[in-house]
Amino acid sequence: MDQSAGGGRRAGGRRGRRSGAASDTGKRSVDYRNLRNPFEPMALFSDDRIAALHGAALQGLEDLGIKVLLPEARALFRAGGAIVDDDSGMVRIGRDMVEAALDTAPKTIICRGGQPDRDVTLELGRLVFQPGAGAPHATDRLRGRRPGTASDYRELVRLTQHFDVFQMMPPLIEPQDVPLHLRHYDTMQSQLTLSDKLPSVYARGTPQVAECFEMLRDFRGLSDAEFTACPHSYTIINTNSPRTLDMPMAQGLIDFARAGQLAVVTPFTLMGAMAPITVAGAVTLSHLEALAAITLTQLARPGAPVCYGTFTSNVDMRSGAPAFGTPAHFQATVAAGQLARLTGLPWRSAAGSAANLNDVQAANENQFGLWGCLMAGATVVVHSAGWLEGGLTVSYEKLITDAEVLNMIAELCAGAQAGASEIGFDAIAEVQPGGHFFATAQTLDRYATAFYQPIVHDYANFGTWTDRGAQDASARATRLWQDILASDAGPAVDGDRLEGLQNYIARRTALGGAAPES
Repeated sequence: MDQSAGGGRRAGGRRGRRSGAASDTGKRSVDYRNLRNPFEPMALFSDDRIAALHGAALQGLEDLGIKVLLPEARALFRAGGAIVDDDSGMVRIGRDMVEAALDTAPKTIICRGGQPDRDVTLELGRLVFQPGAGAPHATDRLRGRRPGTASDYRELVRLTQHFDVFQMMPPLIEPQDVPLHLRHYDTMQSQLTLSDKLPSVYARGTPQVAECFEMLRDFRGLSDAEFTACPHSYTIINTNSPRTLDMPMAQGLIDFARAGQLAVVTPFTLMGAMAPITVAGAVTLSHLEALAAITLTQLARPGAPVCYGTFTSNVDMRSGAPAFGTPAHFQATVAAGQLARLTGLPWRSAAGSAANLNDVQAANENQFGLWGCLMAGATVVVHSAGWLEGGLTVSYEKLITDAEVLNMIAELCAGAQAGASEIGFDAIAEVQPGGHFFATAQTLDRYATAFYQPIVHDYANFGTWTDRGAQDASARATRLWQDILASDAGPAVDGDRLEGLQNYIARRTALGGAAPES
């Protein structure tokens, strides 16, 4: 879908998506839906130091514990052998419990999309991208920065659907014009009707989660058994660092585990603020919290799908504001990858930017964070496109310009070939010294499909670029997202299922919706 267009007007059509150099139409065809990381993972610390970090996290769980605010979660920990103090909420978890949880947690998770070719496999070595998520604001060059609305949410879902390099649908922005007790209806309907990718569900209490599962199950035409047999949705679970698991997040871990849906456990630790100021200390704390949450999922349902996760960066010590795409962020990601591989679980990391607009700082920070994720072997990369202000805003233009970079990373994942036809000895022999290869048989056979064609970058010379209006990348990105919203209708929707979904929402809304749990 997204492998077309150049630096000009085209928005990109539904291109061929299976692997190979070219489709029958002569257009470039690369599979962006099933990416594998072609690079060996990088190591920040030696194996003995990673073992020391892991040991310190286990010791922290045993000796210090983690505060668990949900009584039901404490009861599960107690039944599993943990030492629980209900008065303080502290739970001390033995390393044997952690090891048992890591044994039962699946190492390969197949998540089902709306169509079979939208299924997502999560395991070490795979690579999956999501755009920015959870922002309260949206921004674009035409309408400016604003509180997120239901209209913004729908538009951003459509843009995410358009680009094959995004394989999962995150909760992009908060539609603040929809009340919280009704918001899950609006966001789920938008995801189900405007996208066939793996949808997200906020863990905001059992009533909302249960209703989202019911809407998803019925819209996809699944039985209860089919729904719980494998993940058809996912959620992000953030611990409250340091060492706290609050009620909605603990309840979400339990609800998703019991329903067979995917929980992506993600401590959010900022060095020098809610985590130690050192990379090693912050990553150890994050690992401790992740292990506790993963253990809870397996106590709720052994074999429940769960992803290890981390989002560790530093604060700006002059202002206290979060910073992303920094050297410390890169280092923490690489170290977290080493710890994730120790567990054997698929794992989630993140890019992102603290810049206030889609400028050079935003591009630099996001790309540096992306390369940290790539070199660390992250399975799922969240906030890989569109994220500004440390997560306060999703930018339409940045989503487009970042998608360009992700497309290029996806091209790297396709791999370079070195067979006889690629070596091209005949082409080398065909050209005399001082000649050129434009007219060789190899070039003429491959020129239309050999190279990635950009969606927003402009490779024209200065004169041609000036004649075209001298637009920068952000201006071209504006035209591109406008074209996508004007022309891409999205997936086909079954009329009966749509009517059933709308009737369900109308009925539940009339009954008062479902308030989130705090």
